[in-house]
Amino acid sequence: MTGQNPDGQPPRTVHIGSVTGSAFAVGDHNTVTQHQNAGPADETQAELLRAVRELRADLARFTPSDTTEVLDAELVSVSDEIETAGAAEPGRLARLQRALDAAGALAGALASGVAVAEALAALLGG
Repeated sequence: MTGQNPDGQPPRTVHIGSVTGSAFAVGDHNTVTQHQNAGPADETQAELLRAVRELRADLARFTPSDTTEVLDAELVSVSDEIETAGAAEPGRLARLQRALDAAGALAGALASGVAVAEALAALLGG
């Protein structure tokens, strides 16, 4: 049966290159589910998102503590909100700022922590 389907026909193939913003299904009995995320609304939100991701990666290298766990939870919340709504609301940014302040020297010693602080200052006006 080399090179043929059980019905004697040559095998059908599908080749798909790059697809953006679309959903599709190939074959019988498929279900298509499409999830779209807004992504960052502007460059300031995009910069915060990049810095948040970097700080989360840096925090993963430290032994967890109550302070780092609270900070990580706030980083996750901000990241999720930017990815789904396009921007983190001021209240969420303020909570992240408080968690960053509580982490103090740890966050301040990391370039990613400084980047998050700078992005927050740009967004919160301080």
